[in-house]
Amino acid sequence: MRILSINIFLSLLHISLTMAASPSPQCPTRVLANITVPDTPLIQHALDYARTHSTPGVYNHVLRSWLYGTVIASKVPAFQTIDKELHAIAAILHDLGWDPTGALVTSDRRFEVDGADAARAFLRSKAPNWDEHRLQLLWDTIALHTTPSIGRYKEVEVALTGIGIAADFSGPNNVTAPGLTWEEWNGIVETFPRTGLQGEVRGIAVHLCQTKKATTVDTWVSQFGEKYIPGFSLAGERVIDYIEGGVPS
Repeated sequence: MRILSINIFLSLLHISLTMAASPSPQCPTRVLANITVPDTPLIQHALDYARTHSTPGVYNHVLRSWLYGTVIASKVPAFQTIDKELHAIAAILHDLGWDPTGALVTSDRRFEVDGADAARAFLRSKAPNWDEHRLQLLWDTIALHTTPSIGRYKEVEVALTGIGIAADFSGPNNVTAPGLTWEEWNGIVETFPRTGLQGEVRGIAVHLCQTKKATTVDTWVSQFGEKYIPGFSLAGERVIDYIEGGVPS
């Protein structure tokens, strides 16, 4: 979720430009918020699944993330040969780990892993023709969407999905969202409004800290616990605690 620094972005772009992507098969399209997007039965199933397992605010967020990524892909050469269906589904399903019904949420895994697991299980059910490589790429894309320092070194689908998601927090600029204009950004927001996203993310992060703290220790989520939960502490659970309190040299 955090905004990429200029150095991180430039590194991501450099690596993406040198990576060979498999040509994306042609597929039907439609226009959504004035953006041409792929339109397959599987994407429609993903939209329905996301709506069932998201709040209205989060549902709008994942759609905006998909559309921002689609605009950026149309302007950055390295991203123009992505697997468009995979990118769409990964963006649409990337926050299943926030499922308000609780059906997709575990007690012992990071929300990103919950989301990746749920999306992969969904695809195995709805898309038996997807091979294990494609399923793993989907899993990686969702699991790493909040870890740009790793995601930027992965396949272009992973990098692009993370950039599109970050754009919903950073707004359009040439550091985190190359080529995305305010006119395009505002047009997408007009179709899928921002309904208190920052506050909703804060509430979700605090809830995760309260209900499964151990999964937040090495993530950005724990920062919300430290700021908003009285007495919240990671002392004894941090990596430095394991290293300096472990077996002596």
